[in-house]
Amino acid sequence: MEKQLVGQRAGVKERIWTKDFILICFANFFIFLGFQMTLPTIPLFVEYLGGNDQLIGLVVGIFTFSALLLRPYAGHALESKGRRFVYLIGLAVFVVSVGSFGFATGMFLLFFLRIIQGVGWGFSTTASGTIATDIVPATRRGEGLGYYGLSGNIALALGPSLGLALAGIISFKSLFFVCAGLGLLAFFMATRIHYKGVEKSSTPAVTAKWDFYEKSALQPSMLLFFITVTFGGIATFLPLYSAQKGIAGIEWYFLIYALFLMISRTFAGQLYDRKGHQAVFIPGAAFILVAMILLAWLPNSFILFLAAGIYGLGFGSVQPALQAWAVEKAKPNRKGMANATFFSFFDLGVGIGAIMFGQIGHLWGYASIYVTSAISIVISILLYIYLLFRNKQLS
Repeated sequence: MEKQLVGQRAGVKERIWTKDFILICFANFFIFLGFQMTLPTIPLFVEYLGGNDQLIGLVVGIFTFSALLLRPYAGHALESKGRRFVYLIGLAVFVVSVGSFGFATGMFLLFFLRIIQGVGWGFSTTASGTIATDIVPATRRGEGLGYYGLSGNIALALGPSLGLALAGIISFKSLFFVCAGLGLLAFFMATRIHYKGVEKSSTPAVTAKWDFYEKSALQPSMLLFFITVTFGGIATFLPLYSAQKGIAGIEWYFLIYALFLMISRTFAGQLYDRKGHQAVFIPGAAFILVAMILLAWLPNSFILFLAAGIYGLGFGSVQPALQAWAVEKAKPNRKGMANATFFSFFDLGVGIGAIMFGQIGHLWGYASIYVTSAISIVISILLYIYLLFRNKQLS
């Protein structure tokens, strides 16, 4: 302990890139790659089964809501049963559910399997984010979580295009087997991680009967909700919108978005560690706002690609900063629940966005989806300003 304090006083940075951190990043990459490959191909599979555009929004929504409902239990289980148990169970459920997609011959079975997939996704991603939080040094949490997020961003850059390419040359059943195989690789990586024991708080924790969230994580999580509403509109309906306008290059949108997301994570986390969320949130949210306005306009491919880069810079800055904010004030025995709260609001935003925008796009056209998304970002900025003044008054 004394040596560690001396090192910190001398300005020596604690290591981020340990063996366990590399393993959790690789595991996160493989599970996200398997998931991202299904993102653009599930709508194609719904059409293959005879579904329509409105069913696509429901299929996306049911997945996110099942993940949402299970995250609070996952947060409790992380503290009571341990990180390893929850993570491996979540990965196993995800693998089995995705591998079973190809056997679905109707919409009812697909809905059921998507619910099961959401359970696995809710468990595995809540556990993974908590494990990364455990591993990263507290003094470099924003930076470390930014690097951890890169593993998912790289998967985002490769997954949609790879999934669409494979869907054109192999059957849906084979495609889903490939996605499940990537989940198995994540499972193998997860078995090699040395998991830290759950830290006990110095004061006994009093657990409420209905303990579904971590109070200290609510403010950043509420802000995240208004941000991820926009993600639901992009991931689900942007390919349909660009096709309707005759604009080519939608596959490049996701690549450019992921590239700029990765760029932003290389500096936004460090900026958070030095300056706090005040230096990150409003600039990042402003970038997202501009991207939504550009997508509502969308005259050509250049604007599509420009919006992708701007959105990547904004989302890549805001998301890890909000996650670090969500867990930093939680007690040691509540870090898992803080992550569960954070990702629950993430799921809620994506799910509500997908379902709500399906109706908005049907009634008023796809452009109205991104006008509504811009309004959501304005709400998040105003809420953030309100919370800043409120917190200063309370401190």
